[in-house]
Amino acid sequence: MFQKKLLTWYEEFGRKLPWRETNNPYYIWLSEIIMQQTRIEQGLAYYELFIKKYPTVEELADASEEDILKSWQGLGYYSRARNLHTAAQQIMDNYNGKFPDTYDGILALKGVGRYTAAAIASFAFGMAYPVIDGNVYRFISRLYGIYTPIGAEQAYKEFEKILMRLIDKEHPGQFNQAMMDFGSTWCKPTGYDCNNCIFNEECEAHQKGKVDLLPVKTKPTSIKKRYFYYFDIRWGCNEKYLLVKKRASGDIWQGLYDFPLYEPNSPIPEKRQKKQLLEILTSWFGDEPTIFELGPVYEHKLTHRTIIAHFIQAKYNDKPSKIPEKTQIIMESDVKTLPISRLIDRYLSKL
Repeated sequence: MFQKKLLTWYEEFGRKLPWRETNNPYYIWLSEIIMQQTRIEQGLAYYELFIKKYPTVEELADASEEDILKSWQGLGYYSRARNLHTAAQQIMDNYNGKFPDTYDGILALKGVGRYTAAAIASFAFGMAYPVIDGNVYRFISRLYGIYTPIGAEQAYKEFEKILMRLIDKEHPGQFNQAMMDFGSTWCKPTGYDCNNCIFNEECEAHQKGKVDLLPVKTKPTSIKKRYFYYFDIRWGCNEKYLLVKKRASGDIWQGLYDFPLYEPNSPIPEKRQKKQLLEILTSWFGDEPTIFELGPVYEHKLTHRTIIAHFIQAKYNDKPSKIPEKTQIIMESDVKTLPISRLIDRYLSKL
């Protein structure tokens, strides 16, 4: 009865999306990675870009990381793009370019977790593995009145057991899509309409007036603040030059480009900023600039940290006498051809 009600609802109200019209595991995989932590309206354009620019696993594997990061620019969570590239190379090396067709094989790909593996396995290969994302957790926790915190491993096993019983073994892909759509468009965090819900009679949370209490979430991670002081340094007359630096591994925005950066543990007091930053710039680049200005300040929020970014604008008549190690000189017109973070893009777009 649950399957029948859900799939009847999905047939009428399910979202029409291009990756639901194919069983190509490569396209489905691309859509799942792109759509993680991304709104469908935003992700759709990136999905279309990727299948056009990299129509096969081989072409994705052969592309440079820099090219893929540039194509990904604006989506955030750049580790997803790097993992996508690594996984494509895994498929070429370990499976002769053929997408793995077992759950364990899919799960072994870089950047693929249980949710994504279940989605690909069910959508592309018809295997009965339930997808468990935030929408499914919310729907099932309310339906069954489950108070186990959803961040815990215990919760995953508890929900998986229920969903293995509920899933339509004949149409697992359609069932999983229906579960996700019902959770995201009907059983929403707020703005839900329980009185007209097709499951309101059997919904434990609705019957007991506990809808607002479920799902139970683990305590959120504390947000750390970081203070970035970027030196935007330029020189030249007709053809202007500037300095950029590729971000190293082990930190945010790995492989993207930004400006030479000074990052203290705490913010520089406002009354000392100009003097202290001019001293730092002069010690790094050897000369005082002709023009030195404190530019705009941006607050940029990431999942577990907030970046307070100050942009310091410095102009020289000629190339500075010292160029720090790993800092690159490029033409001003070329900066937007490089993969850059949304923060740097915001700054450049306002100039």
